[in-house]
Amino acid sequence: MEQSNQQSNPFANLHKQKLYALIAAVVGVIACFLPWWSFGLAGFGVSVSGMHDLGILAFLGFVAAGILSFLGDKTKPFDGQFKMLAAGAFALAALITLIQFLRVSTGSSFGIWISLIAGVAGAVIVYVLKPEQLK
Repeated sequence: MEQSNQQSNPFANLHKQKLYALIAAVVGVIACFLPWWSFGLAGFGVSVSGMHDLGILAFLGFVAAGILSFLGDKTKPFDGQFKMLAAGAFALAALITLIQFLRVSTGSSFGIWISLIAGVAGAVIVYVLKPEQLK
């Protein structure tokens, strides 16, 4: 009975590096739906989420990084091509977020900051930290 429970749970036996990368990816995806800019317009507050313009590429970067967490051997850390692809997906999401921030830096809201932090954190988790440091 216990073995069938572990097989139905997609997070069972997921290496900590992949689990932390997945968490960063989920936070990044959520951040793309949060307000990236807030403006006052004729006495009313208007906010714009990250799901506009280049922000959609950041969203896709986070989604790709999350999917890569489930590919390959789940019990082992990222290695080889998966490591480069996951780090690249997080770096792309962070770069797109930074470009969007620099394009419209006035009125930036908390969603753009969370997205930027999630992208950088994900790249650091995948590429900089050694798997032994995550035990």
